Amino acid sequence: MLRAAGVGSGDEVIVPAYGNAEVAEAVVLAGAMPVFADIDPLTYCLSPVAVDAVTTSRTAAVVVVHRFGNQADTAGLHTLGRRNGFLVLEHRETHPPHDGSAQRRAYTTYLNGRLTGVITPGGNAPHSDQYVVRVPGNGRPDRDAFARAVRARGVDCHVPVKTPLHRTPKYWRDVDLPETERAADETLALPVDASLTRRELQRIVSACNSLGGLLQPAF
Repeated sequence: MLRAAGVGSGDEVIVPAYGNAEVAEAVVLAGAMPVFADIDPLTYCLSPVAVDAVTTSRTAAVVVVHRFGNQADTAGLHTLGRRNGFLVLEHRETHPPHDGSAQRRAYTTYLNGRLTGVITPGGNAPHSDQYVVRVPGNGRPDRDAFARAVRARGVDCHVPVKTPLHRTPKYWRDVDLPETERAADETLALPVDASLTRRELQRIVSACNSLGGLLQPAF
């Protein structure tokens, strides 16, 4: 998409640092420079305000990644694109088959209503098989301790983004992306795929809620 759009040497392309190394790599392969902007803390997608803050005369495009079933503010980004003369390209994460969407929606609603001590994703879209919660920190790595304890109770979970790209050796940038870094420190993906049994779903709730003492209250 970048090459077809004429993006190349001397151009800058704004991308998220929260995951998706293949997007930054595509920018490099096109001969352009990836520029990282911060994310919206609710959607984990690029924030138009943050994009506006890093836009320069060399900005040729923005690559928007829709994440965890959440939709980026493409309307706001297209408005910026028209104002500043850059393209807005969209990249969607791979989604599971739509066959289980109703079941995933029901499981998401179930977890949202029963989990305590973590910040639930609210209206997380049902076509995502990653149910991403936040484990708020209070001066120690609560998310990592929480994940180990949940796994010990038989619940499969994983950290969706361990290190933001701007903090990796390959793409290191001395930039301030507070929401990106906070998300990388706090997010944990719990299973919500349609193959879960009711007992497995109850185990997730039981395991997470029994660990409430690790956490500060979630507001």
